[in-house]
Amino acid sequence: MTTPKLNELDAAQAAVLLARREIKAEDLAIACLERVAERDDEIHAFAHLDAVNALAQARALDAGPVRGLLHGLPLGVKDLFDTADLPTGYGSALYAHHRPVADAATVALCREAGAVVMGKTVTTEFAYFQPGPTANPHNPRHTPGGSSSGSAAAVADRMVPLALGTQTAGSIIRPAAYCGVVGYKPSHGRVVGAGVKSLSPTLDVIGGFGRSVRDVALLGAVLTGDRRLFEWGEHGAPRIGLFQTPDWPQADVDTQNVWSLATQALAAHADACQDVAMPQNFGDLIQLQKDVMTFEMARSLSHERLRHREALSPQLVALLDAGMAIDGATHDANLQRTADWRLRIDSLFERHDVLLTPSTLGEAPQGLEATGDPLFCRSWSLLGLPSVHLPFATGALDLPMGLQLVGRFGEDHKLLAAAHWVHERLTR
Repeated sequence: MTTPKLNELDAAQAAVLLARREIKAEDLAIACLERVAERDDEIHAFAHLDAVNALAQARALDAGPVRGLLHGLPLGVKDLFDTADLPTGYGSALYAHHRPVADAATVALCREAGAVVMGKTVTTEFAYFQPGPTANPHNPRHTPGGSSSGSAAAVADRMVPLALGTQTAGSIIRPAAYCGVVGYKPSHGRVVGAGVKSLSPTLDVIGGFGRSVRDVALLGAVLTGDRRLFEWGEHGAPRIGLFQTPDWPQADVDTQNVWSLATQALAAHADACQDVAMPQNFGDLIQLQKDVMTFEMARSLSHERLRHREALSPQLVALLDAGMAIDGATHDANLQRTADWRLRIDSLFERHDVLLTPSTLGEAPQGLEATGDPLFCRSWSLLGLPSVHLPFATGALDLPMGLQLVGRFGEDHKLLAAAHWVHERLTR
C-alpha cells in the first residue's frame, strides 16, 4: 500500500498525527508549498502566497506545545477576509495594495487554534459573479465555481487540507460541488463576521472546505466555539427528507442520475428516508433571496459604488443599480417575509433530521467567464439553515458530482453527524 504524501492527508488525519508529534508542521507545510509550486501556475488558486511566513509559523508550532484543534494544519484564507500579515484585495483591483492592520476574527481564531495561514485564495470580485483566474483542478477548462473559487480549488488539488470561505447565495456549496470537496455553511449567525467584507448581513455566512466531513467539522468547531460539531460519537441512521425543490425540472441528467444513485443507496440503510411535502409557494424564496441580497449589497458597497463606479465590472454595477432602486419599506417587508419563512420551514424538521437536496444544476460548466448558477443554494441561504455538500460521484464529463444536506437552524452538530453517516454510505 502506497503511503500518501503529507499534502494528501485529510485535515482530520493530519491533525491526529500532528498532535502526537508523529509528523512535523514544517514538513506538512513544505509538502503543501511544493504542491502549490507544482500546480498553481495552472490552477491559480492563490491570490497571494507567503511561503517564508508560513514556514516560520510551522517551525514555531513544532517548537512549542500543541496549540489547539488546528495545530499545524495549513489553511487557505479567502481573499475576502482581512489579514494583518498578508494583502487583502476582496477580488478587486481597487484594493490591490490594501494591507489591513488586523486579522478578521475568524482568521485570528484559526491561528489561535494552531492553523498555519499559507496565503490568500482567489475570490470573485467582491464575492459576486465576476470571476477571478482560478480554474477547476479536475479540468482547467471548467469553472471551479464561486465566489470561494480559490479555497475550493486549493483543497481539491491537495494544496491545503482546509480553507475558509463565505456564502451569500451559493458561494461555498457550489464551488465545493464543482471541485469535488466537502463544503460546510454554518447556521446564519453562528460565526462572527468581524473583519470579513460584508455584502448582505441578512445572508452572509462564514464556513469552509475540507476533504471529509470530519475536516469541516474540525474547522467548524473552531469557528463557532462549539466542540459538539466534531464530538458527535456514535449515532444511528438519521431521518432523511428527500427534497428536490420546485426547481428540480432545471436539474440536468447528471444531477438526476446522482439523485437516483443516492436515494437508492440511502433507502437500503435508512428506514426513515421519505419524500418531503413541498411547502406552498416555496419557489418564491429564490426571488426573495435575490431581492434581499441586491438591496443590501448595493448599500454595503456604497463607497465603491459612489467613488469607484468606473472600476467595477458591468455585472456588479447593474446589481448595485438594481439594489438602489429597491426602497427601504420594500426591503423591510422582504425581511419580514424572510423571518416568517424561517419559522415556517422549521416544521419540516419535526419529521426529518436533515433534508437531502441538490447542490447544483449539474457538473461544472465549461469556460472561466462565469461561475455557474447558485439556484439550488439560494433558498437555504435565505433561510439561514446549515448545509453540507457531499461529493461522491462523477458526471458525464468525469467531473465531480454530489448533493447537499440541510439541517435545522442551530443544530449544526446534528447536521454534521448525519452528513458523516450519509457520506460514509455514499462513498462505499
